[in-house]
Amino acid sequence: MSRSPGAARALADPAAGSIVATVEIAASPERIFAALTTPEVAQWWGSADTYRIQRWQMDLRVGGKWRSEGVSIDGHPFTVHGEVLELDPPRLLTHSWQYDWDGGGHTVVRYEIQPLEHGARVTVRHTGFPPYSEACKSHGSGWERVLGWLSGHLDSFSGAAR
Repeated sequence: MSRSPGAARALADPAAGSIVATVEIAASPERIFAALTTPEVAQWWGSADTYRIQRWQMDLRVGGKWRSEGVSIDGHPFTVHGEVLELDPPRLLTHSWQYDWDGGGHTVVRYEIQPLEHGARVTVRHTGFPPYSEACKSHGSGWERVLGWLSGHLDSFSGAAR
């Protein structure tokens, strides 16, 4: 499958139980950070053929809690929640990631946002999956979709909003 140069990419390492995903977005680090940490998340995270996030809350401070509520394509509700572990706006956000499907899981997500000449590179490191778990594999492809949705959402704004 061929991808455009700025397309989201993810690599799951099932043996290590970790994922690294990246995308370059034509938006400022500040704009990207806001799209990742405010209720705006519910505007872009998901699609009609997968699932939709309906509500997002985050107490943006180390030790603050966050929670996401959504509905799967088959109508089943789900939640993901956690705690902010590291914070250095607009460059870094690390939080725990606890999900309630597939037997549940407790992992860690780290967003690194690096400024570029015409935008920023977002790198997501999702760690803590059991080795060789199906959850690691499925979250790997999931992060490509999520970063694609984020990029598409931010691309929908005019240059003045960036």
